Amino acid sequence: MGDPPAKLRGGATASEGVRCLFLGDLRRWELMALRGRRAKRVRERDRARSHGGQGGAASFERRSWWVPVVVAAVIVVSAVGAWWLERSGPSRGGGPRGLEPTRALADAGAEVRFEDFVGPDSCEECHAEEVEKWRGSTHGRAGGMPGADVVIAPFDGTPIRFSDAVVIPSVDEDGRYSFTVEEEGKEPRVLPVDGVVGGGHMVGGGTQGFVSEIPDGTVRFLPFDFIREEEVWFCNTNTRTDQGWVPITPEMPLAACADWPLVRILGTDARYANCQECHTALTDLVFDTTAGRFSTRVAGYAIQCESCHGPMAEHVERSDSTRIDSEPDLAVQAYATLSEDGSLAICFRCHALKDVMQPGYLPGMPFDDYYSIGLPMLAEQALFPDGRVRTFAYQENHRYSDCYLNGSMTCVDCHDPHSQEYRDIWGRPLPDRFDDGQCTDCHASKAEDPEAHTFHEPGTEGSRCVDCHMPFLQHPDLGNELRFARSDHTIPIPRPRGDDAMGVVNACSQSQCHGDVPLDTVWAWTRDLYGELKPRKPIIDALANPFQIGGEDAGRAVLLDAEANHPAAQVPAIGLFVARYLRPDMSSLDPDTDIALRELSQARDPDVRAVALAALHFARGNDPEVTRFLARELAGAGGSEGSLRARWAVALGTFADRYFQAGEWGQAVVSYRKSLELRPGDAATLRNLGLTQAYAGDFDSAVVSLRASVASDPRDPLAWVNLGFSLSGLGDDAGAEDAYRSAVSVSGDEALAHFNLGNALLRKGDLGGAAQRYERTLELQPTLTQAYRNLARAYGGMQDTVRVLAVARRWQLWVPADSDAAQLVRDLEQTVGNR
Repeated sequence: MGDPPAKLRGGATASEGVRCLFLGDLRRWELMALRGRRAKRVRERDRARSHGGQGGAASFERRSWWVPVVVAAVIVVSAVGAWWLERSGPSRGGGPRGLEPTRALADAGAEVRFEDFVGPDSCEECHAEEVEKWRGSTHGRAGGMPGADVVIAPFDGTPIRFSDAVVIPSVDEDGRYSFTVEEEGKEPRVLPVDGVVGGGHMVGGGTQGFVSEIPDGTVRFLPFDFIREEEVWFCNTNTRTDQGWVPITPEMPLAACADWPLVRILGTDARYANCQECHTALTDLVFDTTAGRFSTRVAGYAIQCESCHGPMAEHVERSDSTRIDSEPDLAVQAYATLSEDGSLAICFRCHALKDVMQPGYLPGMPFDDYYSIGLPMLAEQALFPDGRVRTFAYQENHRYSDCYLNGSMTCVDCHDPHSQEYRDIWGRPLPDRFDDGQCTDCHASKAEDPEAHTFHEPGTEGSRCVDCHMPFLQHPDLGNELRFARSDHTIPIPRPRGDDAMGVVNACSQSQCHGDVPLDTVWAWTRDLYGELKPRKPIIDALANPFQIGGEDAGRAVLLDAEANHPAAQVPAIGLFVARYLRPDMSSLDPDTDIALRELSQARDPDVRAVALAALHFARGNDPEVTRFLARELAGAGGSEGSLRARWAVALGTFADRYFQAGEWGQAVVSYRKSLELRPGDAATLRNLGLTQAYAGDFDSAVVSLRASVASDPRDPLAWVNLGFSLSGLGDDAGAEDAYRSAVSVSGDEALAHFNLGNALLRKGDLGGAAQRYERTLELQPTLTQAYRNLARAYGGMQDTVRVLAVARRWQLWVPADSDAAQLVRDLEQTVGNR
């Protein structure tokens, strides 16, 4: 590994107060930074930025805190789409439980281009009523260019005060909106507002955010958001201080805001936190390899006709008065003819957590080829087992509702797609969102004597259907300082005790109702009034109580039930079965388990099908007969082969991730290699494989895998970081430094790239260069504990006690529970004070 420079080995310190910084030898120790980036995912948890400097070394021999750490990072394969896949045809299925393409031209394999989107004005001549409704809807007012008719936040020059910065929102005489950021010790920075997202319309908590174009061609979210009801500026702190959404106060530093520096972009790119394509009419994001920068094209910040219907240029042309009578096909799909899942897919483009199967989605492209709404529940449980929101999610939990599973309810049965007003299943307008007509059209008997069912006097809380079956629930990930509650689209039966045991406040005990009544009393009322409640589905009970399942036979019966007819639950259920009962390349597989997985592999739902095939591949991919079966299934996928292959590989990667996180490197390597059998050149999987091999101490293999990863995708900074770590493990310090510099050159926004380069410079005695890299690291990720330690080492080596003290104070601010930081502050304050 090599020795550190002599001046860093012993006690050559500027003062007694920093002597502790230089005890012991510099050693290369690894700190795991799991990067579970889910492209777009609005819950905003980029795991690298959340946990990049915390606790990952616990699985290693404990060392003194001053030991520098070489960070290696992994993007879990379950979070990465199959970026290389060519666009395939419509996905298999499309029946009762299968999402389907949403446009006739997509069915025919026609290319969807940004240039074919013509805007809502082109629709108005023929569809004036629909366009008029849309203009007044929450979609039509979902954002726009900044102006008095769009912006609800006060851009009046009143400063937003942080502990270390002042931000001034203002609008100039030409109507240009901007934020001027004045940080301590830095030149003021003006951030123009180039787009407005949201209008504060949501009853459960409406907000508005802002975006700005930056020189690299991306459009990035600004960290200063406004919430209508509370009328305060706030920011999301979840990847920094983990406090959720909080009002901005003079006590908090600017970097407590997760989007500072600007890190979240419009459009989908696996290297950046993002919200996919959901906050614009459509977003086209590409990287120009010749220019070395991004190109972002946005059609508008309102959600408009083509956001749902796809590009209408051909439709407009064929609908011309001189052609329309002779055209057999007007190049538009009649959405009223869609199946239940086909209809839901229109809304789930934005109103669902989704894993990206490949980037480049534009409305009108086949949904399944680009997104999976089932796989997020395989890797990371954003929902409780029964579908209620556990962290942050959208309305995809509608798929847990009996109204969907045993009925045919879609979003547009309640929501008018153009006006967003409420309606019954016959399309008749309802007075408001709480009208019982949404439910009693189907449940007519409940309308005959509502009080006999609700046991509440008409007009009181608890007397309306939605009070009990669609209560507004706060999203837990966002905390409780600002209201962000959404109605529960699982449409559950209130289950006092059962709900609360799972972590959900039951509808009866919501604060506006019986929140002051003991839970046991509420449960007793429920049993007295309603008797025995309808039992939960067995698959839901098994997911909620996994330790009560029993042996493999019992687990198979409930978790691998092909007749469960519950795709949203079946995906995590198969995953749970794999985790509990299967291992890679088993010598044999119970015949009943083999049969059950093969039955599930015929499911119409693409995610269930892919995960079942992945489970067979995982457990018995070494069996020639199983391999032949798997190959036939892939070949039989036809036009949806690319979609199936992507899901299948992602599922295998998720199984591998579990072994990685458990420290079972050999099993993780086997599982990642299985994923590569489906996508041999996939850069992300190669990167994960390489990191796993490095953790296992097999640096030679790690270097081979990581060189293949950067050859496939040279723009991935984390692959370069991990290559550098692996080269370092082989004693090639010069090669490691080159790799870290490559990481910085492809992404100046990657904290781990700067951090590792700083470590390389520190090891060779370039204290000034190392300090510069650590400072940039902490700008990007102010909670990376080890960067403070190493920055203090660098300044200490330069005999700069004042800077060491400043670093120690920042360290204590961001990691207040770290006793080392507190002790260093005390020692240095005494030392400096005695001068």
